[in-house]
Amino acid sequence: MAASCGLVTFYGKTGRAYPGYQAKKTMLKIAKRIMTVLLTVIVVLGVGVYGYTRQAIFGKSPAGQRLERIKASPNYSGGQFRNIHDTPQITEGYTMFGVMLEFLFAKRERLKPDGSIPSKKTDLLRLSKEKDVLVWFGHSSYFMQLDGKTFLVDPVFGERVSPIPVGSKAFEGSNRYTAEDMPEIDYLFITHDHYDHADYETLARLTRKVKKVVCGLGVGEHLEYWGYSPDAIIEHDWDETVTFGNGFVVHTATARHFSGRRFSRNNTLWMSYVLKTPSRTIYIGGDSGYDTHFAAIGNKYGPFDLVILENGQYDLKWKYIHMLPEEVLQAAKDLKAKQLFPVHSSKFIISNHPWDEPLARISELSKSSSIALMTPMIGEEVDLKEDHRQFSEWWADVK
Repeated sequence: MAASCGLVTFYGKTGRAYPGYQAKKTMLKIAKRIMTVLLTVIVVLGVGVYGYTRQAIFGKSPAGQRLERIKASPNYSGGQFRNIHDTPQITEGYTMFGVMLEFLFAKRERLKPDGSIPSKKTDLLRLSKEKDVLVWFGHSSYFMQLDGKTFLVDPVFGERVSPIPVGSKAFEGSNRYTAEDMPEIDYLFITHDHYDHADYETLARLTRKVKKVVCGLGVGEHLEYWGYSPDAIIEHDWDETVTFGNGFVVHTATARHFSGRRFSRNNTLWMSYVLKTPSRTIYIGGDSGYDTHFAAIGNKYGPFDLVILENGQYDLKWKYIHMLPEEVLQAAKDLKAKQLFPVHSSKFIISNHPWDEPLARISELSKSSSIALMTPMIGEEVDLKEDHRQFSEWWADVK
């Protein structure tokens, strides 16, 4: 005999009703469907992410003999490269979650210029070999011709700073150069493998123009994957010397930063370089937080005719991996610099500060320093034989 309670009828073993049977059965079916949908979504997302990160833009992790050489490095332990001193990515008192929330949702003023920033287009293909020049391409990319040799540092000519299609786009007016605008490059320097310093599309298009590439341990794996010959790659640890001949020497040096593409972290080495030519000594800084290594490098290799230091995309919340402007000037002093060229600004949004703040702050700070400040606009030809050149504050009239 059946008993009813509203719309639900319950039956026991003998066909008699018992409480909750049909309700429990319905709930179990719903729960199974929800779990099936969730698992399907997770699997589809996982397969999609895995497939997406297999693209060439993400590079390739070190393997084989290259990995064995990495493991033998005194700067490698516990499965990754280490800074000289402990280097937390987030400053004490802050959290990664809080930093991400601020970056995504907090109101931030003037992150990019309103309209185009002023820039020039120097014809590097017709540049006289007699000239010693520097041309900045925005952010940390620049070309140098010194004593008849050509050098290119961290070239990024792509439109975006990230492998994600919605990543920060280059400011209008900041992206006037392409790989095709480059002359034959004697030495290409890569300071580390982050996307805003090692751009896949740019580097792949430069393979036929580059004679040699200088990079840190592990970065050569990306370069080979992108079409560079193993014979063209000069891959080193910190504190090593590369002799090019005819008075050109490079000393590899430390920096305080990190590395990694895809989901890998610190499996390749971040670098700075001391470049000695027959006529001058230049420090190529790459990305770095402030630390004792600047004074050590200055004491060992200084004084420097020119130091090129990152000054942008900074924040007190991550001060250990990117210097604040006050620290940039101090680092230049530690290096015993005659002239400072601040880079890592004026092209992409990677931080919370106004786009022109890095140049404005370092310009104001430098007024009390004996170190000459170099602040060219993007694409401007800088004559390195001219010691006392005055640069305009080209950013001041841009909103």
